[in-house]
Amino acid sequence: MVFHDEPESPMPTLTSAAAPFNEKAASVSQKGSDDGDIVKERDPDHANEKVIQDFLDEDGEVTMVNGEPVITSGRDISRYIVDLRDDGDPPLTFRSVVLGTVFGGLGAALYQIYTFKPVVETISTVFLLLIIYIFGTFWAAFFPRRSWVEGTRFANSLGPVFEFINPGEFKIKEASPAFDAMRRSAYTVGAYSMSSRRSSLPPPLMAARRFSILPFKNATTAVLSTFSTAVFGYGIVGLLRPLTVYPSEMVYWANMPTVSIFQALHFDTAGNAKRVKIFWIAFTAMFIYEIIPSYIFPFLNGFSIFCLASQHASPATRDVFTNIFGGSDGNEGLGLLSLSFDWQYITSAFMSYPLIQQANSWVGYAICYIAILGIYYSNTWNSKDFPMLSSSLFSQNGSIYHQTAVFSSPDFKLNQTALDEIGLPALTGSNAWASLTANLSIGGLIAHCIFFWGPYVRDSFRQARTKTQPDPHWRAMQKYKEAPWWWYAILLLLAFFAGLIVVLKGQTTLPWWSYIIALATGAFVTPFSTLLYARMGNGIATNQLFKMIAGSVNPGRPVANLYFSMWSHDVVSTSISLAGDLKIGQYLKIPPRIMFIMQLWGAIIGCFVNYAVMISITTAQADLLLDPQGNTVWSGQTVQSLNSNAVTWSLSKQLYGRNGPYFIVPMSLFIGAGVTFFQWLIYKRWPKIGPISVDKIMLPIIYMYSGWMHVGVNSIVLSCILVGISSQLWLRRYYPRWYRKYNYILGGAMDGGAQVMIFILSFAVFGASGVSRPFPTWAGNPSKGNADYCNGNGALD
Repeated sequence: MVFHDEPESPMPTLTSAAAPFNEKAASVSQKGSDDGDIVKERDPDHANEKVIQDFLDEDGEVTMVNGEPVITSGRDISRYIVDLRDDGDPPLTFRSVVLGTVFGGLGAALYQIYTFKPVVETISTVFLLLIIYIFGTFWAAFFPRRSWVEGTRFANSLGPVFEFINPGEFKIKEASPAFDAMRRSAYTVGAYSMSSRRSSLPPPLMAARRFSILPFKNATTAVLSTFSTAVFGYGIVGLLRPLTVYPSEMVYWANMPTVSIFQALHFDTAGNAKRVKIFWIAFTAMFIYEIIPSYIFPFLNGFSIFCLASQHASPATRDVFTNIFGGSDGNEGLGLLSLSFDWQYITSAFMSYPLIQQANSWVGYAICYIAILGIYYSNTWNSKDFPMLSSSLFSQNGSIYHQTAVFSSPDFKLNQTALDEIGLPALTGSNAWASLTANLSIGGLIAHCIFFWGPYVRDSFRQARTKTQPDPHWRAMQKYKEAPWWWYAILLLLAFFAGLIVVLKGQTTLPWWSYIIALATGAFVTPFSTLLYARMGNGIATNQLFKMIAGSVNPGRPVANLYFSMWSHDVVSTSISLAGDLKIGQYLKIPPRIMFIMQLWGAIIGCFVNYAVMISITTAQADLLLDPQGNTVWSGQTVQSLNSNAVTWSLSKQLYGRNGPYFIVPMSLFIGAGVTFFQWLIYKRWPKIGPISVDKIMLPIIYMYSGWMHVGVNSIVLSCILVGISSQLWLRRYYPRWYRKYNYILGGAMDGGAQVMIFILSFAVFGASGVSRPFPTWAGNPSKGNADYCNGNGALD
C-alpha cells in the first residue's frame, strides 16, 4: 500500500529543452568511457543535438571547452547537471515515513552536537542521505515482500500486508520524502533558536550551567517555541515560492552534492556506475582519514610554519605570532597562512559556492585580517585591555563582566544602581568590528536586492501568475497538484498562536506586542536573505539587525532581547533552509503536497529531539561550555556570543547611543545601504570598469567576510580558499567534463565520510555520552598550549 499524489492534469508537452529530457529517444543520457569522460548517446535521427541547440538559442550561449559546457549559472545547472527524469514511482510509503521518523532523530542529534563545536558547521545532507539510502535498500532486500507468498494460500491474507511494509525497490521519489523529513528534523532548530533556549533548562540544571539566569517553566514551552519558529518560517516560504524556489537562478548551491548523489544512486545508468564507485571510495577514504586530524593528530588542523618558527622567540614576539598566525584552537588567532587538513571544518561548501561568491569572500577575508589587527594594535575601543578574539563581555579592568549583578533576578531586568556601580560592559575590538560589519552587510543586502534584483523579483511573480516560468524543472512539475497557498497561511496562524502561548505562559519577559514585532521584522527580512542565499550559496547573518530592534523596544531586558531575536532571526534561517528543501523537491520531481506533509512531520520530530540532546550535552560538558574558548572538541563560544549580544543590546542606549562607545555599529546599517546605492548609480553609468562588472561586486558578502574571523577556529581559511580555487576556477573552467560528472559527488562523499566518523567519535571519545577519552599526548597532540604550537598569550600557563 502506497500513497500517491495524483497528477492534477495530464503532463503538458514541454517545449524547447525541457521536452527531450523526458523522452527516451532524445534524452541526454550518459555512459562512462574508459578514461572517465562523458560520452553522449546519439539516437538515429540526432535529436539530441537539435534539442540542445534549441535550448541554447532560447536562453543564450554557454561557454564550451572541448565540447563540454562550463557551468556558470542556475540556467546551466538546470540544463546540464540535474536530470529531468521522473519515473513516477510512489513518493510516500510506510517505509519512507518510518525511515524519516527514526533517522530524523539522528539528524537532530548531530545538529545539536555541532552547535557546541568550536567551528559551528551544518550537518552534511549527504550524511543524512546515505543513512536513508542504506537502510532503505536494506529494507527492500530483506523485509518480507509480496512475492514471498504469491502462489500460496497466504497470498490474499499476507500479500497486501507485505506490500504495505515493503513495496519493493527503494527508488528516488520514495527516498526523497524520507530524507526530507530527516533533514527537516535536523534543521528544525536554527543555531540561534536552540542556543537561546539554553536558558530553558530546568532550574537545577540551569544553576549548574549558568548559561543564563531565567529558565522556562517546563520543557513544553521550549518545544512549543521551537515549533513556532520553525513552522512560521515554513509558512513564509510557501507564500514566497514563485520568487525563491521556482526560477532557475534559485539554485541553493550547497544542495547540489545532495541532488547529484541522489540521482547517481537511484538512476541506474552506465554513466552512473563509475560515479557511484568514486563516491564510495571517497566516502570510505575520508571516513578512515578523519580520525587522524580530529582525534589522533589535531596539529593537522592548523599547520603553520610561522608558529613552529616562533618556539624560541621572546614572549612578546610569540604573542604577536599567535595573534596573527595561530588559529587551530578556538579564539587563538587569525590563522593567517595556516593550512588545515581537517575536512570536517573545510567541507565541500567551497566546491559548490559559485565563483562570484568566493571571489567576493576573498576580498572580505583580506579586509578582516587588516581590520582586526589594526583595531587591536591601534588600541581602538581599548582593545589591548582584552583578548584580541573573544565573544565574552568584559569589565573596564579586563575581567569578565559581572552581568548577574546588573540584571537582577527574578525578572532579570536592569538594576540601574548596580550598573552605576559596576559600569558598562566592554566588547573586544574584534567583537565590536563583527557587529559593525554585520550591520554593513544587512544594509547592503537590502539595498542590493532592491536596486540590482528588483526587476528579477517582478518578473518571477509575473511568470508564476501567468504560468510562463521558463525553468524546465518547474515546468515538469506542473502535472502534480500544488500545495495551495492557504495551507501555508494556516501554518502561519498555528505558529503564531504556539509562540503566543509561550510568551504569555513562559518566563520569556517578552511582551506580547514585542513578539508580534519580532515576527513581522523576520518576515520582512526573509525575502532579501533567501534571494542572496539561493543565488550565491551563502547568506548574511541578519540577527544583528534584530538585536538592534529588540534593544530599542525592550530596553534593559536581555532575556526578552534574546527571545525577540530568536523569533525574528529563526524565521529567516528556517525559511532559507526550507526553501532549499523545496528546490530539492523540484529537482527530484517530488509532488508538492508530499513535500509539505513530510517537511511538517520532520519539523515536529525535531522540536523534541533537539531539546533532549541539548540537555544531554550541556549536562555532560557543563564546565567546559562555560568557557568561550573551550578546546578543539567542545566550545561555549556560541553560547557566550548570544549571551553577550543579549546583554549589550539591552543596554543599547548607553552603549550604542549617540554618546556611546559603539555608536558607529548601528549607524553602519545605513552606511552599508548608502554605499550600495552609490554602487548602483555607478553601475547605471559604467556597467563595467575594466574587466570587472560592477554588479558582480557583492558588497554584502564582502562586508560579511570582513568580520569572519572574530571568534572560533581560523586555521581553515586558506584551505577553504584553495579548495574553492581548485574546484570553481581550475576544474570548472579547464576540465568541465570532469567537473560536471564528479565535482559534487566527490565533495558530498568526503562530507559524508568525515561526519559519520565525527558522529561516532563524539559519543565514543569526545564526551557527548558523558565520558571523555582523550588521545594520549604526543608531538601531534600536545598536552599544553595550542595544537599548532603558537603558544603566545599565556597558552602554556
